[in-house]
Amino acid sequence: MKNIVTLSIITSSFLIAGAYKVPEQSINSIALGATYVAHTNGADSAYFNPANMAFEESDKQLMEAGLTLVHLPENKFNGYQAFSATEVYSANGESEVENLGLPYLHYVSNPMGKVRWGASLTVPGGLTKKWNSDYQKLFAQEFTLKVIEFNPVVSYRVSDNFAVGGGFRVIYSEGKVYSDGNQVDKPIKREMEGDTIEYGYNLALTYKPIEDINLAMTYRSNINLKEEGDANLYIGGVGKQYSANVTVPLPASLNLAISKTWFDKFTLEFNYERTYWSKYKSLDFNYGSDIQAPLVEYFDDPIAKNWKDTNTFRLGATVKMDNITYMMAYSKDETPIPKEYINYELPDSDGEILSMGIKIDTSDTISWGLAYLHDEKDNITLKSGENKNGIIGTFSGGGADLLTLGVNYKF
Repeated sequence: MKNIVTLSIITSSFLIAGAYKVPEQSINSIALGATYVAHTNGADSAYFNPANMAFEESDKQLMEAGLTLVHLPENKFNGYQAFSATEVYSANGESEVENLGLPYLHYVSNPMGKVRWGASLTVPGGLTKKWNSDYQKLFAQEFTLKVIEFNPVVSYRVSDNFAVGGGFRVIYSEGKVYSDGNQVDKPIKREMEGDTIEYGYNLALTYKPIEDINLAMTYRSNINLKEEGDANLYIGGVGKQYSANVTVPLPASLNLAISKTWFDKFTLEFNYERTYWSKYKSLDFNYGSDIQAPLVEYFDDPIAKNWKDTNTFRLGATVKMDNITYMMAYSKDETPIPKEYINYELPDSDGEILSMGIKIDTSDTISWGLAYLHDEKDNITLKSGENKNGIIGTFSGGGADLLTLGVNYKF
């Protein structure tokens, strides 16, 4: 039981946001399922490809603001929880439905010669997982994370067909983790909250071999989040508070993209993303003082994770007709989590993403947009002995639905 119920702290909350990450942070990016690297235009270029700020035709300042409503359906589990070969229990359950609001803001300055600067304020995480069923509560009664990213960037137009860009990433995150095993005769309980501010960088370049083709590359650096807070650890109803910290990676990601436009109206873009989750090898905790017995038996062991790098393939289409722009996309996404390390706080799986949206120019300075994205997750079946956390059975459901309403403004 020792390794099964070891404290998973805020880290697992964060990784829910990672494996369920929200790369889509604007009208166009939601409508195109993040197939939005080579052919970005408008204020959201500051976030998705700052090099493209240099190719903006407008000599005005650009701004986009909006709100993404996120609906997370319940995860269902049908199966058993094994603590040993002789201690196996029926553990059917389902997580709560979650509804979240994620605001965003993008800005691009007017050009200053060959230089242009911009900034984005986004909530690229902020997801949550809650279970009320007994065995799931032992691992993940609640895992919640809020993440805010501020990303100031600059672009430089090297030539008429080549530009580079980049900037700094400032990440603030806070989270909480609750678990409770008293209902299943495992008298272990945890309550923990923490936060951190960390820094990273992003780079971008765009090359136009001919007028209607864009080749682009973007890179976001790995950021090690050192979550620091207080942990209340209980066994048998007796508890003690400790200061605690744990460091986990916000993994680096590389995007390679190509877009082709026909007649200034129809654009196809293909995007390949590599996310370097293999940085996440294990989960280890540090406490302000030594954990006293018997708590040390359950809360002080490192947890092997051994996640893998993932590939995401995206294809998006944009059609511009007078003052209306239509967008749609399809993506194939991989989970970074091997079956043997899946747990209730993050029963993630491979998935397919469908998205669509519309943007309407109501004047020379203002446009409005509405976009929708659906993330459909595959079922996960774990056979006896396949999972190191003792989970035997099938996870279904999960995924996400995102609806974004936003406005673009030139001034």
